[in-house]
Amino acid sequence: MNQITVFLSKAVSFLTTLILVITATVTSPLQNPPITPQEPGTVRVLTFNVRCTNVGVHFQKDRVGAVVGAIEAIAPDSFGVQEATPEWMESLKANLPDYESVGVGRRDGEGEGEFSAIFYLKDKYEAPDSGTFWLSNTPDVPSRSWTSMLNRVCTWVELKDRTTGVRFLHINTHFDTSFTPRKNSIPLILEKAAQYDIPVICTGDFNTMELSPLYTELLSGVLTNAKFDAPDTMSILTFNNQRSTKRVGRVLDHILVNSKVEAKVYRVVTDHFDGMLPSDHYPIYADVVLHS
Repeated sequence: MNQITVFLSKAVSFLTTLILVITATVTSPLQNPPITPQEPGTVRVLTFNVRCTNVGVHFQKDRVGAVVGAIEAIAPDSFGVQEATPEWMESLKANLPDYESVGVGRRDGEGEGEFSAIFYLKDKYEAPDSGTFWLSNTPDVPSRSWTSMLNRVCTWVELKDRTTGVRFLHINTHFDTSFTPRKNSIPLILEKAAQYDIPVICTGDFNTMELSPLYTELLSGVLTNAKFDAPDTMSILTFNNQRSTKRVGRVLDHILVNSKVEAKVYRVVTDHFDGMLPSDHYPIYADVVLHS
């Protein structure tokens, strides 16, 4: 009977996930759910691929107001960005003075190339430890492996609430688009998450669809998806290709958590800011409770 119960529980969980995924792929008019007020005792974490500067007609300088407006409206405790060029880092730092950041350029480990940086509220948190490693065979130095065309990095920071002393680890990354580099990057991420006996939140553009083999591998034990953990959730595709009239695109961006993080709310923010979509990815956030 116990085995039957376990099987049924897993089947229900799978079917629930499948229904949400199918719902997200239906082409229908886009609904803009409101940004929820943050409940006391929760931490709000955001992931946002801001799109690099030199793509098409949507140049960085024309979207600064929209990107900053989205972040200010969501008001996260911490947020991870992807495709953040040096120009983006300069703009974000200048326009979001309440936040401190950690991270390095992926090309040289200093200021060149895109950042997968993490920003956090500097008056609320201190950062006892932080770092960046490369998604490669030589993670301690700027590098790439496994047929990846570009260096890929993972940035992490341990954050400590200045008032309560509660700590959590925020990990942020941007996976390659090719299968083999993504597959070989997963153990590096999971190893980092498993090193800490504190709440762990992993944000990123994983270039990995829900229910795909690599997605299943990513959630093979250490981490779960806040989207499916949260009782207050939704299912809208996160990659919009800078289009807003239909639900067109894919779910590539995820907020993953370990067992010490209780997800309460998950949102994909589809609003226009400063008269436009901020990026070709929607910002997504989760409100979570941290447990010791």
